[in-house]
Amino acid sequence: MSWWNWQSALDALPLLLQGFGTTLVATIGGTVIAVFLGLLIAVLLRTLPAWVNWLPKLVVAFIRNTPLIVQLVFIYTLFSMNEALIQVPALTVGILVIGIHYSTYMSESYRAGIDAVPQGQWEAISALSLPPVRSFRSIVLPQALRATVPSLGNYAVAMFKDTPFLMAIYVTELVRTAEQIGGRTFAYTEAFTLAGLIFLAASYPTSLLIRRLEKSLATY
Repeated sequence: MSWWNWQSALDALPLLLQGFGTTLVATIGGTVIAVFLGLLIAVLLRTLPAWVNWLPKLVVAFIRNTPLIVQLVFIYTLFSMNEALIQVPALTVGILVIGIHYSTYMSESYRAGIDAVPQGQWEAISALSLPPVRSFRSIVLPQALRATVPSLGNYAVAMFKDTPFLMAIYVTELVRTAEQIGGRTFAYTEAFTLAGLIFLAASYPTSLLIRRLEKSLATY
């Protein structure tokens, strides 16, 4: 095939798998941040008094409604151009920004899960005068998470597919690796095709597992 060179593909594969390792690290790190920060945001928005609540709501709305790539470039530039700030590696900046960005979406999933807890449970909490921390930990969250886990998984997959934005701050993830291979060997077709297949091989089975989990939780 004139448009495909198997030797170029074989040569590119080890480098692409290294780039995939960076993509995986960014996805896992961002997911951990998003899962815990999203829960914190959801709980704060529900428990803070109205006169304070507007500020975190404004911050969440701002992050959710501005493009991820703009946030990445802005924060990276802020750290790299300002000598007064601690120098942070680009990958660390990427993990933090992508995690914070997706935490605002996951917080909505948590909010929906918390709102889905039956009213009788809230009345029982009130009647028993349980402390807020214990109420959320022992009663509310176990029920809310059952409805929330599938959507959190979907956001994690979406985050994985958004990691190519990290090349805007010079992180050598999977797509940037493919671009570098293409620029060096002109094997763009082989490099980007393999990169796409690696993304597919990682994300599609995960999507199937999430769908299966969603069905099992729905019947639980």
